Amino acid sequence: MATALKDRHVVVTGGTGALGTAVVARLLEEGAICHVPNSHAAAPKHFPYSEDERVKLKNNVYLADSEAVGAFYGEVPELWASIHLAGGFTMAPVEKTESASFAEMMDTNARTAFLCCRAAVRSMLVSETAGRIVNVSARPGLDPRRGGGMVAYAASKAAVAAMTVALAEELKGKGILVNAIAPSTLDTAANREAMPDADFGKWVSLEAAAEAIVYLASPANVAISGTLVPLYGRA
Repeated sequence: MATALKDRHVVVTGGTGALGTAVVARLLEEGAICHVPNSHAAAPKHFPYSEDERVKLKNNVYLADSEAVGAFYGEVPELWASIHLAGGFTMAPVEKTESASFAEMMDTNARTAFLCCRAAVRSMLVSETAGRIVNVSARPGLDPRRGGGMVAYAASKAAVAAMTVALAEELKGKGILVNAIAPSTLDTAANREAMPDADFGKWVSLEAAAEAIVYLASPANVAISGTLVPLYGRA
């Protein structure tokens, strides 16, 4: 897949996060031009690609706002792929989960994915591009029994999974391929800090997750669509 994405324009939401940084790095290796929306006024200091000429960072983009998302995608020329990593996590017993917390998970995980999928499809249809869309669900989104103690999160990721499959079916006649990965625990510094007694060797590395995402977003993927890829490592 060497330089399979050379000079192709790819959106990466959540691109300044831990997984996003790994995905952007892999895309740059493949020659892509990465468009990264950022909800803050500036990229976090740990993001290493702020000054890279092939990374187009756009600050103050709120992905749960329809107009903001539309405006952002409207500035991306000849969109080839849209990768949606932006999201959030919360856990609490259901009796302690407030309605606002449930709404926040649906906004942060499901609404952002929907709005970005919609904007990407609109762009691809206008340019007649048979492009790629990659979402991120989660293991509890595929196996709700894993969602005990995190009902709001599991529901939002299940919505992403359902959206992915339905959208793939809707777009199969247009040549646009839509897939999602569904990781278990990713091996990030934040997760290690939050779960210091866990067996990190069972977690999914950021590099492995990035490799799967970039393949699904690449022209090398010619037939996979409507698939929810379980990335469970050894968990």
